[in-house]
Amino acid sequence: MSTLTVHVEADDAPWVDGNALAGPLGEIMGTDLTVAELTCAGCRTTRPLAAMRVFDRAPGLVARCPGCEDVVMRVVRMTGRVLVDVRGSLIVSLPVPTA
Repeated sequence: MSTLTVHVEADDAPWVDGNALAGPLGEIMGTDLTVAELTCAGCRTTRPLAAMRVFDRAPGLVARCPGCEDVVMRVVRMTGRVLVDVRGSLIVSLPVPTA
């Protein structure tokens, strides 16, 4: 029986930071949501969306808490719709726009 060895280079990280959500969420929300803060339902830590670990090698985007690795947000684009699931976040806090 042979053993398969997988080498992951520094550039081949399985995730990117939350800034990867700026475009997809900005298109549907009309604002930069990377400044939003999410409170993780798993560890109760509040962090900016930009600090989340986003896994983008799937049909959708999955944002995980960098502390406990629980899923805090999922974004899936379908024909004519975008699904945003924030079940893993207790609170999504957005700054009030200034005039």
